[in-house]
Amino acid sequence: MTRRAWWLLILGFLIPGSAQVLAGNRKLGRFGLGATLGMWAAAIIAVLLYSFLRTPFISVVTQGWFLLVVQAFLLAYGVLWLVLTLNTFRLLKIIKAAPGARFWIAIATVIFLVLSVGGAGGAAYYAGIARGALGSIFGNSAPVAPVDGRYNILLLGGDAGEDREGLRPDSISVVSIDANTGAATIIGLPRDLLHVPFSDGPFHDAYPDGYQNCDVSACKLNSVYTEAQLRHPDWYPDAEGKGSSPGIEATRDAAEGITGLTVQFYVLIDMAGFSQMIDALGGVEIDVKERLPIGGDEHLNNVDEWIEVGKQKLDGYHAEWYARSRHSTSDWDRMRRQHELQEAILHQFTPGNVLTKFQAIADAGSQVVKTDVPQSMLGYFSDLALKTREHEITNLELSPPTVPDQDNPNFEHIRELVIDAVAPPETTSSDGP
Repeated sequence: MTRRAWWLLILGFLIPGSAQVLAGNRKLGRFGLGATLGMWAAAIIAVLLYSFLRTPFISVVTQGWFLLVVQAFLLAYGVLWLVLTLNTFRLLKIIKAAPGARFWIAIATVIFLVLSVGGAGGAAYYAGIARGALGSIFGNSAPVAPVDGRYNILLLGGDAGEDREGLRPDSISVVSIDANTGAATIIGLPRDLLHVPFSDGPFHDAYPDGYQNCDVSACKLNSVYTEAQLRHPDWYPDAEGKGSSPGIEATRDAAEGITGLTVQFYVLIDMAGFSQMIDALGGVEIDVKERLPIGGDEHLNNVDEWIEVGKQKLDGYHAEWYARSRHSTSDWDRMRRQHELQEAILHQFTPGNVLTKFQAIADAGSQVVKTDVPQSMLGYFSDLALKTREHEITNLELSPPTVPDQDNPNFEHIRELVIDAVAPPETTSSDGP
């Protein structure tokens, strides 16, 4: 009877429903076996689809409705597993087992119950977290085709400081990605750039000769966001409905005017919660090239501490200061550090890292990141991101010495630099999804 109890217990855990078929209610056992085989089949199909049809597979499994179905299925299977485990324990007839084995059989039953029901419940919980995070971060519009074989994404690092009226993007870049190979170029746009042109739109109509005589204190590139957001939100009446904002749309028009690229999407990272994302990743590895102050003033008085030179793993607080610190270096150095940080984070988003820190990353992402990238394109961009990791990301900083005169830039020359950087002759691209 002791051997019988152990066999039924182990079989019931490994193949739910088998214990009932062998020694109990066969109708319940057949139902349990059918559910188990169905789960195994679904898992095998998922592995095969991920291996051979990764893009459409990820596109489906990241949809809210699919995650809701998965969540309901897991909860239902957890309840079934609970019923089968308790029923199996009754079939063990533990009272007839050897006295010395009864305690261990009972302990094993509890462990198997926690592993099975707890595992199903935990998976359902994480499916719910993923559904909420993806729904809050990504847009719900239709897929967008690449332009000239590339996807161009406006990347904004926003900072709503206590001394500022509204949020102002301190970091502005355009990430241009080859739609076929994943090769990426980050084009850094200096926030203090003057006389910026705009693509067709309200700001181009208001400032046909470039951004000057504006409605805010300084007519710099990063002031475009503030003016559109606080002074002229009516110029972009459809922005909120598209998951954007007047400030983002105006900055997009400026980025297109400067680079000559069509910018399909934006990603806004709120620096106020940036450190939370870094901590969720477990820190970020950076090769610090120069000693940087944390706090203090332009004369380096009252510095709280220093980020020292050398390779080190920065937590969220120190990584945020690595991106923000400005008093001992120039704005151009600051832009370079921000792009280094972006690349380091990209390379650290491995499947293993995301899975082991899933909840923290999901919680941080929903608070830190806002974008209009459609949720329906997540599969495509996930696949493209893996390709991007295989290439060295190139950088084009539109700052001195590349663009020496920031007050009167030669925008025709800038657009030529952009074309050379993002579309070298040997590059070939597909038409995207």
